Amino acid sequence: MTGYLEGVFVLLAINIILAYGAFLPMAAGQLNLGVAGFVAMGAYIAAYLSNEYAWTPLAAALAASIATAAIAFVVAFPILRTRGIYLALATFALGQVVQATILNLNVVGGASGYPVSTFLGGGMVGAVALAVVIVVIALFHTRLGISLTAVSDDEIAADMMGLSVRWLQTVAFTLGSAVAALGGALYAHHFSFVEAQNFGIMASLYIVLYVLLGGTQTVWGPILGAAVFTLLPELLRGSASWRYVIFACLIIAVMVFRPQGVVTTGMLRRLLDVCRPRALPQGGK
Repeated sequence: MTGYLEGVFVLLAINIILAYGAFLPMAAGQLNLGVAGFVAMGAYIAAYLSNEYAWTPLAAALAASIATAAIAFVVAFPILRTRGIYLALATFALGQVVQATILNLNVVGGASGYPVSTFLGGGMVGAVALAVVIVVIALFHTRLGISLTAVSDDEIAADMMGLSVRWLQTVAFTLGSAVAALGGALYAHHFSFVEAQNFGIMASLYIVLYVLLGGTQTVWGPILGAAVFTLLPELLRGSASWRYVIFACLIIAVMVFRPQGVVTTGMLRRLLDVCRPRALPQGGK
């Protein structure tokens, strides 16, 4: 694999992880516009552990994910008291606070960025991304995953069924933040450098768009959305300066004609019906 292809593969793997970081809160009916802040936490915490304490990349990434989850769990209680656009604004403000804090922390380089001493290869990044996909798919086949879907469909009905809506939303927010932090830690250790400017509101919007484009109704949607946003600009690279215009027009077309996302539960059911072998009529051979 050439260096270019490996770079695209690594970006795709990391973007899939980040997409799941936004998908998990959205699966419980929350729009997190501060997801890039948690990505930054994971990147900087993992980089600091590797630089200052000689932790291995995977150990530092796991520790950064756990630490970010703990922070997210604490801030979830005041933030999740809001609803709708106010929740989006609260998470946006949280992301801005994280970015501004890092910019003023000289211990991690401040506005100059922070080099990372250890390197994580593309193969390991891909393996971690595959593990995240498997874990998330398995999660949504458990009682917790089904409960999160119920909360997203109708909070009032879920509450009447005895589900603790606030607790489930807190769990989804915490898990999503942990996954986003894991993606940030992998990014830091593969590219060997992080700077806070890369984790602003535009990064959050792109990550949320991965999910909205692919679809919020199924765990397969974030994979497709991340793949489109990662690969399509590269496929349009031959169009030079027009590639981003073409890419934006394609995204607008999808949002207009498929506002629920490309992958939906109905589409998956129809696909399974087509693939399922049909029983032969009586007397048939």
